[in-house]
Formats: sequence, structure tokens, C-alpha cells
Amino acid sequence: MSTLDNIEVDITVELGATTMPIHHLLRMGRGAVIELDATEHDPLKIYANSTLIAKGEVNVEEGHLRVFVTEKVFRLG
Repeated sequence: MSTLDNIEVDITVELGATTMPIHHLLRMGRGAVIELDATEHDPLKIYANSTLIAKGEVNVEEGHLRVFVTEKVFRLG
């Protein structure tokens, strides 16, 4: 198992997504709001090395942002 200790995995948690022209993005300032294609009740998508592996939900507890895994995503094949 010690071999696994040196493997790096990029974990990404996606709250939602949107598409916008780059010139809109460049004009945004501090405090700008970007509307996403998800609501607060939709599950988060959790990726490992750009591969969807799970879904989850966000929680704030004692000032810490936490992500709880609620469902594993299995790939067929």
C-alpha cells in the first residue's frame, strides 16, 4: 500500500456550469455573479483526474466547507 501514497489525484468538485463569451468574462469585476445550470438542491459532481466518480452535497460546519459523497458513479465497460 505504500506505493499508493505517492500517487497524485486531482479532485474537482463542480457546483454547476455555464457557457459565456470570453469578453463577458473579461468585463466581470469583484462580486460579479455567474448564473449556473444547477440549483442548490442539485447534487455536486465530483471528478478525479477529469473523470466523474461521484455525486455529493455541500455543507458548511463550524466555518468549514465540506463535501459529502452521496453516490458513487460507476462506468460501464
